Amino acid sequence: MQINDMVKAAHDNAVSKGWWEEDRSFVETIALIHSEASEALEDFRNGYQPAKMLYTRPDSTGSVLTLDYQADENWKPCGIPSELADIVIRVFDACGRYGIDLEQAITEKMAFNATWPQRHGGKVL
Repeated sequence: MQINDMVKAAHDNAVSKGWWEEDRSFVETIALIHSEASEALEDFRNGYQPAKMLYTRPDSTGSVLTLDYQADENWKPCGIPSELADIVIRVFDACGRYGIDLEQAITEKMAFNATWPQRHGGKVL
């Protein structure tokens, strides 16, 4: 699947689930992307490893069960990889909403970034 195909799929899914019944502002859209990055940071601060995917679901008592594999589709993907996926999915949704050709933007930006010298800008972090 090409990037723009994933953009369309993510946006179509968001529309079908009612997330665009009321148009949201561009600011809100960016804030939602930021919220997913914050969730990834919180997972890291809570001791989760960056590459570790976990799966959770509530049991019959309301307690949350956790596995390190997805036993079936009822187990929700969690952890930093899942939050990073949510960032990308929200970016795809935004690009679908605003008609952004993300594949072209990535291609152009990566080509431009390749022209910069090592550690350009002199910033520490």
